[in-house]
Amino acid sequence: MMTDTKTPKDSLNEKDILAWLKANPNFIQRHPDILEHLTPPKENMGKGVADFQHYMVQRLKKDRDTITETTRDLIEVSRMNMNSVTRIQEATLKLLEARNFVQFIQAITMDLSTILDVDMSVLVVEASTGDIPNMHASGIKVVPAGTIAQWMQGETVLLQADIQGSEAIYGGGARLVRSQAVLRVDISMQTPPAVLCFGSRDPEMFRDGAGTELVAHLARVVERMFRLWLDVPA
Repeated sequence: MMTDTKTPKDSLNEKDILAWLKANPNFIQRHPDILEHLTPPKENMGKGVADFQHYMVQRLKKDRDTITETTRDLIEVSRMNMNSVTRIQEATLKLLEARNFVQFIQAITMDLSTILDVDMSVLVVEASTGDIPNMHASGIKVVPAGTIAQWMQGETVLLQADIQGSEAIYGGGARLVRSQAVLRVDISMQTPPAVLCFGSRDPEMFRDGAGTELVAHLARVVERMFRLWLDVPA
């Protein structure tokens, strides 16, 4: 007795497909990606008459691709923002773990660069009669009075991309720095102006127009902890 050796693929024909689609009219609605693999019919509407059906299908395909790409971008941005939030939280906890003022300064100038994935973390303080203890420790730079106001131009946060790092801030590592975040740190009326600088070799890591809320929050944490360690008013 002979058996039928045809597979479902061999026995499937256009009539079967058409019948199945008619019985399942919402198939394309449930699987819109199938449109990418189908060629819509082009009707001959006569000279000078456009085939809007074909145009609309093509437009829907393009719109779908655009939405898909936008969704991917939003997901990527969300992941980056979540990563930034996690890093700032970890940096804050590291600052809180300091057992003395020296450890606090070391956390700022050494640990934060690792936690925030930057190449250099530097505290810059203006020379003043209102000196800050341990101001000459490694990672702290001293600049002439008036320098910080000239840098900041009234801003509290500066994000700068595609730059050459300043030796006044980064010393011998200035050539490595291609982008930076400069955060004003207003400790107290009794202490000189200061800024916290993060330098990266990535020319696009910090760029003008990016969000500053997280780094600004970190600067406010540093300010408050300075006041606690130095026992000075705001």
